[in-house]
Amino acid sequence: MQHEEMILEEYKIYSQMKERFIDRNFATNKFYLLVILGILLIILFTKDFSFAYGFSSTLIFTAIGMLVCVMWWINVDSYNFLIRIKLREVLEEIEKQLPISPNKMEIEAITSLKKGKREFLFADIQKLIATVLFILFLLLFGYEILLMIFA
Repeated sequence: MQHEEMILEEYKIYSQMKERFIDRNFATNKFYLLVILGILLIILFTKDFSFAYGFSSTLIFTAIGMLVCVMWWINVDSYNFLIRIKLREVLEEIEKQLPISPNKMEIEAITSLKKGKREFLFADIQKLIATVLFILFLLLFGYEILLMIFA
């Protein structure tokens, strides 16, 4: 196998790996959404239950929900960072040895189309959802604390 063919094969393999990594990112987001939906359903159906030391199930599950939202936020950041490294650093480095650089051309085209516009990435939407859900859990948590104090 010639050197150029070997580089092209490595590029193809790495591009496929990057796509699988992005697919895993979407699967991870689905997982977090399902876990949060499950927590919200548990809160809804167990709102009148109390555990040891008078802690309500709502208090416990809202704390768990906040923790899951924080983990989701961190996970989105991690995936976004790794995807950028794979996309911009590694693939562009391999493309330097190829006759054309489709990945770099795509990034440049997207960048030129977005000139002067705020870039709103899918990761931003994921973080927004995680933040809104965190605030929802925080409000429920605060409400339960107030009920404990004034009840």
